[in-house]
Order: sequence, then C-alpha cells, then structure tokens
Amino acid sequence: MAHHKFIKYATTNSKGARPRTKWQLFSDFELPDFLPSQRCDIGKILSAYDDLIENNRRRIQLLEQAARLLCDDITSYTLQAHVTCAMFRGTNKTYILDRKDFSGDLYAIYEEVVVYLQSRLNTALIPHARGRDERLELPVDALREAVVNAIAHRDYRSTANVQLYIFHDRLEIVTPGGLPAGMREEDLGVKSVPRNPLLFGMFYRMGMVEQVGSGIKRIREMCRDYGVAEPMIEVSENWVTTTFKRPNGQVEDQNKGEVTPKVTPQVISEVLGEDTGEVEPQPESQPESLEMRVLTLLINAPMAKSALSTELGQKEISGQLNSVIRLLLANKTIEYTIPEKPNSRLQKYRLTAKSKEHLKRGEKSQ
Repeated sequence: MAHHKFIKYATTNSKGARPRTKWQLFSDFELPDFLPSQRCDIGKILSAYDDLIENNRRRIQLLEQAARLLCDDITSYTLQAHVTCAMFRGTNKTYILDRKDFSGDLYAIYEEVVVYLQSRLNTALIPHARGRDERLELPVDALREAVVNAIAHRDYRSTANVQLYIFHDRLEIVTPGGLPAGMREEDLGVKSVPRNPLLFGMFYRMGMVEQVGSGIKRIREMCRDYGVAEPMIEVSENWVTTTFKRPNGQVEDQNKGEVTPKVTPQVISEVLGEDTGEVEPQPESQPESLEMRVLTLLINAPMAKSALSTELGQKEISGQLNSVIRLLLANKTIEYTIPEKPNSRLQKYRLTAKSKEHLKRGEKSQ
C-alpha cells in the first residue's frame, strides 16, 4: 500500500496545471517506507543539487560584477571610481599647476594615469655612442605597480577617490580605505589580504599584477635597483599614502650642460584647458618634461614622429614618446597633418591654433 502521507498530498493538492489525482490510482501502488540510511543518502543528493543551483547563481552574480568592472565607464556604477591627478608648485598645495580626472573602464584609467605621470615627471637624457637615451626620474615599472595597487585595493564603498599629487620633491599616491580587515602595517610587503578579490583576480589574469603579496616588495626592489629612495607608506584608518621621493639632483641637457625650458608647466595647463591656480614663473633650472619638449619642437613647424624622436636625442621612437603623443592628441593640443589617414607614412603632427597661441604667449613672458 502507498504511504498514506503521499496519497493525502497527491489527492488533495491541485496547484498549477496538474489535475487532482484520484484515490483509485493508488489502490495497487506501493511506495516503500525508506530506511533512515536511505533517507540520509537521498537528503545528501538533494542537498548537493541545491548547492549546484546556488553555486551557479553565485557565478552569474560574479560575471555580472566582472562586466561592471570592465564596462566603458566604471563611474556609472561607482561614482568615486575615477582617479584624480594634480601637479603643484613647490612642496604644498598652495599653487596648482594642472589637474586632470580620469574615468572610463579601469584598465584605461590605469594606462592614462601612467601616461600622465610619465609626461609630468622629469626625464634625463643619457648620452652614449649612438645617441641619447631617456631616463625617467622614477622607475616606470614601480609607478605602474603602485597605480594598479591603488586601483585594485581601494575601498569602493568610500565616497573618496584615488588621488595622485606631484610636488617639487615627491609624488604621493593616496588610496581611500585604509588597510583591509586582518592586515597590519608591518604585514605590508610580506602578506596580502585583497580587499577586492574579484578585481584583483581579473588584474592578475590580465598580467597587470604578480602573485598576491609581492606588489610592495617589488616596488621597493625596483626603486633600489633604479638608484632612488624606496617609497614611504603611511597608513591611517581611512587612507593609505605611498610617497616616492623625487631625486634632488639637477637634470641637465647633455648637449648644452644646462636646462633652458621654453614652455613652463603653467603654460601646459593653459593649453590643455585644465584647472589652474595663480602660479609664479618657475626657476630657470626647472627641468622640462618630455611633453614640454615635444610642444616646444612643434612651435616652429609640423614634424613627423621619427623627426621628433631624433631631435629629442632618441636612437629610436620610445614608448614614452608614443604615450605623450597620444595624450596630446586626446587633449586636442596637437593634431594630425593628414587627419583622414592617421597611419600614413607621411603623417606629421602640428599644434592646434589655440595651442600655438598659448605657447608663444608663454615664451614671450619668460
């Protein structure tokens, strides 16, 4: 005989499209009364099935979160996900030379911030038998590691954003959120507790970060190998600040033995249309950035990228020069001479009319 509870359920419930079952159908049907061990096995099977459904649901949620992280504009989901870069005169925030906010997808933000740093920091010209090489005052790879750490480990629940400040004597990278739970200041460079494991995992698969816990250690090693001071890391309840000390030595032009800027940082700020404060003229000994030198070369006439590279003393077109040209094109500071064919072998670059006017005005004021 069928189990009386099952028969009662089948004959008294008629939810959905299932018709009510008639009692007579069970007259010759027997449903065994399972042993306790069998009930346990059935329970395990049903529990595993429930877990499978739950795991799939979580995977779908993770995919949705990953899609948001790599969307065209992360600020459409998290307002404070943008990164702010600013350059100041002197050692405090009294006079701002320029400022720029970077938004978009997280990878684009990371790349554009690194390009900004390369264009604003000083570059030395190192002579050798075949010409000259460029050497940024701070190691680019260490800067890349520090920027990606700031983006990957910040607290996205905070109403603040990642901020980079360039002063005369230092570079500061300020990350909102403090240390994640379980991390102590003495653990930095030794242990790691990712605040955003999904984002960190994505960056790891993209080759942007190394294994967990190695970022700060690698930054310190790269600075030592480069011959500059290791960064200082300050931790508070709501912030982590990484400070790179800028070299104090004068960066000299190897051709003339001195540095004679033609375009000052405040003029660059005018040209790029960025926020500026009242800025006094920079000392004559202030080294030029690569961006300034490129704009100075383009004042007189359009030039091809290869010609710019030669004038800058490079033996070949450098990645830094490519980055600066992309930035200047994006800011509409320079333009193509053959805009309909960007990749033409005859392509040259020239200042826009507004940029040329600003730069010439800057030269006259010096």
